Amino acid sequence: MNMEVFTVENIPLINEGDDITSIICERSTIEDNDIIVIASTIVAKAEGRMFRLEDIIPGEKALEIADKHNLDARFVQAVLDRSKEVLVDYPIFLVETQNGHVCIKAGIDDSNVDTGYLADLPSNPDESAKKIGLALEQKTGKKISVILTDTNGRAFKIGQTGIAIGVYKIHPIMNWKGQKDLFGNVLEITEEAIADEIAGAANLLMGEGDGGYPVVIVRGLKFRSEEASIQEMYRSDREDIIKKGLRCLSKV
Repeated sequence: MNMEVFTVENIPLINEGDDITSIICERSTIEDNDIIVIASTIVAKAEGRMFRLEDIIPGEKALEIADKHNLDARFVQAVLDRSKEVLVDYPIFLVETQNGHVCIKAGIDDSNVDTGYLADLPSNPDESAKKIGLALEQKTGKKISVILTDTNGRAFKIGQTGIAIGVYKIHPIMNWKGQKDLFGNVLEITEEAIADEIAGAANLLMGEGDGGYPVVIVRGLKFRSEEASIQEMYRSDREDIIKKGLRCLSKV
């Protein structure tokens, strides 16, 4: 395979109600099997997933955590409201969101948004990716995939990378089990996180500052599938030894 990765140019600032699919189609030519990689921030904006701290009243737990971090307690309450579980409250504020994504501060973002506002992650990233994907296919007549991305840190390394938080028509994991390596050995445990790898490649072009390239097209990879979900990437509570360890630490 030969992979091409390129930005969709001149994406305007997105506001609530904007049609992201029309904006993409007007500024690019889409081909079969293209993977459209979209920063979750613009999806959140289009879906109206913006909020103001002044509208939030913090509770006792938010006040306690805020004091540890020297954070605005209203911001902490916003994180708690979007979290299924707080895995670590100090020295980092690590939570599991309602849809199973583990990240710092529930992925709430104050970059590339209007002053005084904060942006949520989409409430159902798979559904958002599907909605965009279906609309793009209808407008273009092409069979494509969609990946919604965010940036995450890594537990054992410095620095952030792009990761997938929602998918349409692409399995986030490629299972190599049962296939053979160069020496004929049967692979037993290899599962490749292809959605995250693609998100990371796209993030190189999106940038983290004021570059303004929230949509990237990846061409040449034939990974389109039938129905898929980002949930395929998440370990169950029974399998996730990291979560178990963090829960034990929180009780110490």
